[in-house]
Amino acid sequence: MSYCTFCEGRDEKDVHHVYHKNQYGFPIENDDELFGRLILEINQAGLSWGTILNKQDNFREAFDNYSIITIAAYDETKIQQLLMNSGIIRNQLKIRSVIYNAQQVRQIKQEFGSFKHWLDKNHPKTKEEWTKLFKKSFKFVGGEIVNEFLMSSGYLKGAHEEDCMIFDVVKKSNPKWLEI
Repeated sequence: MSYCTFCEGRDEKDVHHVYHKNQYGFPIENDDELFGRLILEINQAGLSWGTILNKQDNFREAFDNYSIITIAAYDETKIQQLLMNSGIIRNQLKIRSVIYNAQQVRQIKQEFGSFKHWLDKNHPKTKEEWTKLFKKSFKFVGGEIVNEFLMSSGYLKGAHEEDCMIFDVVKKSNPKWLEI
């Protein structure tokens, strides 16, 4: 079942409906927001997306509004605070991966000007090519995490079915979405 079908008929306040209608597949211009989406996708591994959506405000708060610069500087004290935060997923491997990835994005920004510019410069690629590139740069980024991150942020098609009412809205907001 596609996410579009899964979201059909859900209450307008349902977290899946809101995400599907307002975020899924839409381009993200801000580097911190892009990184925030990657944080959510990493933390979803092994869990339901609904769990992550219900905790997304907690993630934003716990991870300093997704500030790449701030997260890249986290120390052991901050890691222990995150591990005690019941509002997020308290998985040490995921938390340490997020910090490492923030450090990597910081380096990418120094070289390319922004995380988004790095993504744009590498677009278009197949899912397999993207996964290979992400695995060279980041931790905890298997094929499904990379796929969902890129679909959800408009770099890979597949976020919406063509008969979904959101498909044309996403297509208009990001014509490059259909390049691959």
